[in-house]
Amino acid sequence: MRRNRLQTETSPYLLQHADQPVDWFAWSDEAFAKALAEDRPVLLSVGYSACHWCHVMAHESFADPAIAAVMNARFVSVKVDREERPDIDRAYQLALQLITRAPGGWPLTMFLAPDDRRPFFGGTYFPREPGRGVPGFFDLLNRVADYFAMNRAEIRAQRDVLDAALAAVRPAGRPPDADLDAAPIAAARAALAETFDPDHGGFGTAPKFPHPAMIERALRHWRTTSPSDAPDLHALFMAALSLTRIAEGGIRDAIGGGFHRYSVDRAWRIPHFEKMLYDNAALLARYAEAHAATGDALYAQVAAQTAEWALREMRAPGGAFHASLDADSDGHEGAYYLWDRAAVCAALEPGDFVVFAARFGLDREPNVDGRWHLVATESVTRIAERLGRTEADIEATLARACRTLAAERAHRTRPARDDKIVTAWNALMIKGLAIAARVLERPDLAQAAAHAADFLEDRLWIEGRLHAVHAGGRTRFPANLDDHAFLAEALLELLQTRWRTRDYERLIGLAEILLERFEDAPNGGFFYTADDAEAPLGRLKSFGDDATPSGNAVAAETLLRVGYLAAEPRYLRAARRAIAAAMPSMRADPAMHMGMVNALECEQLVPKAVVIRGSGEEAARWARELQRIYAPERSVFRIAAEEPALPAPFADKRADQGTIAYLCIGATCLAPFRDFGALLAALGVQNAPADPGNSTGLANPSAPTDATPKK
Repeated sequence: MRRNRLQTETSPYLLQHADQPVDWFAWSDEAFAKALAEDRPVLLSVGYSACHWCHVMAHESFADPAIAAVMNARFVSVKVDREERPDIDRAYQLALQLITRAPGGWPLTMFLAPDDRRPFFGGTYFPREPGRGVPGFFDLLNRVADYFAMNRAEIRAQRDVLDAALAAVRPAGRPPDADLDAAPIAAARAALAETFDPDHGGFGTAPKFPHPAMIERALRHWRTTSPSDAPDLHALFMAALSLTRIAEGGIRDAIGGGFHRYSVDRAWRIPHFEKMLYDNAALLARYAEAHAATGDALYAQVAAQTAEWALREMRAPGGAFHASLDADSDGHEGAYYLWDRAAVCAALEPGDFVVFAARFGLDREPNVDGRWHLVATESVTRIAERLGRTEADIEATLARACRTLAAERAHRTRPARDDKIVTAWNALMIKGLAIAARVLERPDLAQAAAHAADFLEDRLWIEGRLHAVHAGGRTRFPANLDDHAFLAEALLELLQTRWRTRDYERLIGLAEILLERFEDAPNGGFFYTADDAEAPLGRLKSFGDDATPSGNAVAAETLLRVGYLAAEPRYLRAARRAIAAAMPSMRADPAMHMGMVNALECEQLVPKAVVIRGSGEEAARWARELQRIYAPERSVFRIAAEEPALPAPFADKRADQGTIAYLCIGATCLAPFRDFGALLAALGVQNAPADPGNSTGLANPSAPTDATPKK
């Protein structure tokens, strides 16, 4: 079989197209040089391995010899994996939105002029045949090629309009010394209430995404108000109901753990079945934090199962994590996850089947093409009452049934896995594992996070530069803002889980790179690409969240925390410039800027840091008790007494006989604490146990007992 140029690529997504009759190029100067020499437009197609509609368009159109013949004769065709080249994807997604005034998405289909790489037409998925007002791809190709041949003046004019539009959407920023106020924090709280679904949890309507950034914002808002006489219990309720309904819905894989991309319905029943590393990393962190905030056992269980899914199904040799699992298997979306009632009945003991069927709706009508996708339809409490059994017994029965069905499902054709290592997404998983390790007291999760961080250090750093992707044994592409900012934040979380001086040194190195290669110092904020990276439509800067957190937001908050920790005013100034530059965007659309609102709140509250020195069980207990409390404004580091050669900010926090703690609030450090109760009082923690070794743990006095929805 003839293979095209993509056969030498490392991306699993590009390799999926290597046997097609299209004469594909990867993104390269060679492709544009050929297009320019032959006076042809460039057809840019962007997608990713787990994208269902990318597969549909590939099978319908790119595998079709007649369509391929037109593409080869009239275009130079370029295929891009958006996970390898998020810089290219972001630029042309923004261009599409400006051209069409409609949302972008994948597959992204853009037609570019070969001389300046500016798009003159585009869309997302185009079917092979026309329908519902959308042109068929075969006809569209000839119409676009004809337009390019006969309308050069119009294309040049459109280029100028696009450049003006791109300039208009680039945040201009505010003066670096602009005042920061708390108004966007209140506006974000109002935006949460406006879009919250009080029946099913979550924010917005179908198609419904989990929106971890919104859940985090609700948790943080409750936390900041919890010491007051009027804690915002409704903010906690919004977060708790969302997490509970998501956990019980079909968007979570009840058998194997992990979360699918989104729900096609408002009630979280039927998902789009792909599983992305970044979604699961963010939700792992949210469920662990929610358990710390509320004590609800469901959140601990879901966090543990999500972490175990990542370690079992997504971990690569060497300790890093793969990118995604496909939505399809055996040619059908979701086939791996669907069940026939008779097969479940045959696999389980009769008593177990009765419980399992009641819990997951197998005693009701099928919900996907005559089969069942598992959705919690009856509570454990009701099943126990109806069957005259204890809730613990029902839970044990369900766990046993899930193990049996997991073994049964293992014989099916598994969804394809995109095995590339993406730096930014691995950083998000390192962060999630580090948080879960502390909250769940799971040293194995801390070890997994450290191994992933070490893999990034060993394989993704080359000659002093961080890279974005490792796949097929090759490390490629310059790292972007998200790679640097997310990894810095992950190392900060990892240091609180297990101190390693080398992680601190890497963290400081990343902070320096953010300032040196990414900061827009005159206007505030950080560009998405480094100062020497390719930027076909100019260097872009965005403050809004999308499927992953805002790189600007993560950079700003991390630099604030590290700036106080390392006593480095340059980091603080850069963080404040970024927040100031984002203020107009936060005011205009707070719902899309929850990460920046978190950074603003961090600046307003001033971060706290506790450094505990000591090597015995007492020091471990002090750290453990503090880390059981949900307090995102506070960092806690435990450093063994014998740790050698600490970096300058920590060198003066000396070990002593027994356990000693140092508390710094912003730039102000208090006298050392040798009494745990006095430390708690200084932190404003009430009703703490007198003995920090109390096996019941440190209660969170602000967590209401009736605000969390029950299973």
